[in-house]
Amino acid sequence: MLVLAKLCGITTAHSKLTTVGGRDVLLVKRFDREKTAQGYLRARMVSGLTLLGATDSHRSREQWSYVLLAEELRRICTEPVKQTAELFRRMCFNALISNTDDHPRNHAAIAKDHEWKLSPAYDLTPTSPVSLERRDLALSIGDLGRYANAENILSQCERFAVEREQAKAIVTNMQKLVKNSWHDVMRAQGVSARDCELLRGAFAYPGFDMTSGYGT
Repeated sequence: MLVLAKLCGITTAHSKLTTVGGRDVLLVKRFDREKTAQGYLRARMVSGLTLLGATDSHRSREQWSYVLLAEELRRICTEPVKQTAELFRRMCFNALISNTDDHPRNHAAIAKDHEWKLSPAYDLTPTSPVSLERRDLALSIGDLGRYANAENILSQCERFAVEREQAKAIVTNMQKLVKNSWHDVMRAQGVSARDCELLRGAFAYPGFDMTSGYGT
């Protein structure tokens, strides 16, 4: 999914697959450390949970929101328009791969110097399909709550500093790219044909297009 996300224009953590003890292992390079001659420098980083002032409890679920997270990024980032647009793309990507594990701890802001920005995407997991009509993400998306479909993604696009026509183009192009590329990307990374079939329903599911105002 890190490879597929990068293909969709999303900034991702550097990673590679290797074999250790006869098992496949995913290595993800730490992006909050930088090696220097004097040792490792540690970047400042805060989770989305911290930015939202929320907790893992169900009592904070109203604060689990991409829109609210975009507002926090506008508040702290040096390039707020660039960072909120990146968050918009990640929200769309998570909907298209049925990543229902997109909770606030799987988003973060990082500052290697004085400038805050979104950290690279680092935990992207497709979920085996449950419903063909509706999938919900962990964070609220727009007017229809957590409903992971195109209409809901577009409903609050201006809050991400993305004009509606631009947002529609992002959604349309990413949907086409995910639908046409997910299988080849997974097979190229060594995912078995059997596992690809088990996860086929996660990508660009039918309910993504069940909208009333997407084309308007």
